[in-house]
Amino acid sequence: MTDTGERLAKRLAAQLPCSRREAELYIEGGWVQVDGVVVEAPGARVAPGQQVVLAPGALAHDLPPVTLLLHKPAGLDVEGALALLAPAHRHESGGPPVRVLQRHFRQLECVAPLPAEAGGLVVYTQDRRVARHFAEGAATLEHECLAEVTGSIAPGGLQRLCHGLALDGQALPPIKVSWQSERRLRFALKGVHPGQVGAMCAAVGLALTALQRIRIGRLPLAKLPAGQWRYALPWERF
Repeated sequence: MTDTGERLAKRLAAQLPCSRREAELYIEGGWVQVDGVVVEAPGARVAPGQQVVLAPGALAHDLPPVTLLLHKPAGLDVEGALALLAPAHRHESGGPPVRVLQRHFRQLECVAPLPAEAGGLVVYTQDRRVARHFAEGAATLEHECLAEVTGSIAPGGLQRLCHGLALDGQALPPIKVSWQSERRLRFALKGVHPGQVGAMCAAVGLALTALQRIRIGRLPLAKLPAGQWRYALPWERF
C-alpha cells in the first residue's frame, strides 16, 4: 500500500464498473485484494501499478451488526479486555461460518461489563436491538455468577443474601443464592450488578476472593476458553 495514489474504492468502481457505494461494500466485506493481500479499507491508497482483484462470488451487501461474546480473564481492565477482540483470539463454535472482518471490531458497545477483578462472560455488540434489550431489561435479565469466598457466614446470612440486604441505603431486590461447595456460592442476580457481590458478601461476614459470571439470560459461558471470544449465533437470544 502507499500513502499517495488513488482511493481503492474509486479504483474498484472504475474497474468493474460499479457505483462508489458498491465498491465500498465489496471492500469492507473482505472481497478485494491488492497485490494478493485482502484490504478492507475503502480509503486505502493504491498506486497505478498495483493490481486490484475482486474475489469470485463477491457480494456488495451491507454488513449486518454483530454481537461478540468474550470470556474475560479476571484481572483485565477495559482496555485489556478490548485488546482480546481480535481475529487471533477467536474461538470456533459451530453454527454457520462467519468471515472475520475488521469492521466487526468497530463501534462495539459493552452492554454487560464486569469489574476488572472479575472474570467470565462479557458482551459487546454493534446491534442496537441487543443494546436496547440490555438497557430496558436490566431489572429482569438474570446473571449467574460463581463466587469464591472465605470467612464464616453470619447466622441467617444466606437468607439475608437472598432477600434482606441494603447497599448505599437502597434495599436490594430478591435474588437466588445457594452454596455450591464450602467456599463457593452461586448467585442468580436480577437487578443487581455483579460488581455488588463483594459488598453483599462482606455484609454477612464473607470475603469475596474470586467472581466469575457463567451465564447472562439464556446464554451460558459454556466451553468458551478464557481470553477468547466468539460470535453470538443468529438463533441465540439472551
